Amino acid sequence: MAIARHGSGPAAAASAYASQVHPVFMLPPVATALFGAALAGPFDPPVALLAASAAFFAVYTAHVKDGYVDFHRRGEDDDHPLTVLGCRIGLVAATAGFLACLAALATFANPLAVALAAPTWLIGYLHAPQFDTNPVTTTLGYPVGIGLCLLAGYAAQTGALATRPLALAAVLVTVLAGVKIIDDAQDYEYDRSIQKQTVAVALGPARSHSLAAALLAIGLFAVVPLSITRTLPPSAPLASLAFGAVAAVAVRREPGTATMLLVRGAYLFLAVLLVAVFFEPLAGAPLPDISVLGRYTYLVTEVVFGAAALVLLRRAGDGALRRAGRTIVALYPIAYVWDWYTLEVGVFAIQMRTGIDLLGIPLEEHLFMLVVPALVLGIHETVNPRE
Repeated sequence: MAIARHGSGPAAAASAYASQVHPVFMLPPVATALFGAALAGPFDPPVALLAASAAFFAVYTAHVKDGYVDFHRRGEDDDHPLTVLGCRIGLVAATAGFLACLAALATFANPLAVALAAPTWLIGYLHAPQFDTNPVTTTLGYPVGIGLCLLAGYAAQTGALATRPLALAAVLVTVLAGVKIIDDAQDYEYDRSIQKQTVAVALGPARSHSLAAALLAIGLFAVVPLSITRTLPPSAPLASLAFGAVAAVAVRREPGTATMLLVRGAYLFLAVLLVAVFFEPLAGAPLPDISVLGRYTYLVTEVVFGAAALVLLRRAGDGALRRAGRTIVALYPIAYVWDWYTLEVGVFAIQMRTGIDLLGIPLEEHLFMLVVPALVLGIHETVNPRE
């Protein structure tokens, strides 16, 4: 029986199997497994390649099984290069390759690496038709697989886990879950017509888009406190800054373009994280010391954030600046009394200030009571634009 649907012979079969290597989805798990090895510091390259190879065979299994189900069983795809027999042979070969990698990891690495790598094949094999019909599993399958690839790559080198790889795995799962929701939204109309329960179908396009944006924001921001607590190096937030710039543009585009941008942004995110963690370019660098501004320090920070608030409110348009002004005027008396009282009883003290007092409190505190609500309202109007 034939293996390839379009042609016969070894060349046609080889071409059909090669078509199941999808670089866009194949590269991240392989690269993440190598990234996990790099997190361990100096690493054993052959062992790192074993973990990366296991990731490859797990994702290859997912691609072959997904194509088999979508074309030969569901009839969703217009074409597929492999026959039913070709798909089954491909699944057997990919599974054999994966098991060989597990055996090699057990021999040359450790049982923990095997335990972390093994579920990645299960996720790939069950992606269709089991996991891809449930909004939770269809969203988290690929991201969780990426996280496991990172942990397996790290464990293969060390035989243990640590806070840093666990934190990075959690960040990647969160960010990639947001990307996956937007990716699935491309097929919203079709998935809805066949009652396939992706997040977009379950929540609707608008709410699923908001959830995706929230997951991206949470994952990218999480790098900042992880750096502050020294779980990640000081330069790690640069990765969030780079990907955040891409994400800010992507979330305003239609799902197809947004997915293309976010996938490439994820590559950038991982690359900058690798540089930050492996080379630690800012290790030992002191924080910028704005206290050199002396008694004008507090005032200058208020001017900067006040300018940002003004830009956001003017950009929001539709009377946002006027509405914010009314809210701030209504809030000001409460803030004034609260601020005066806390200063009077010694709750806190302000060091870097001009020394100018007005109505019993420092000049800077009056500005603070204008700037902070304005910034909050500016962000609110930006995140929740009016129809």
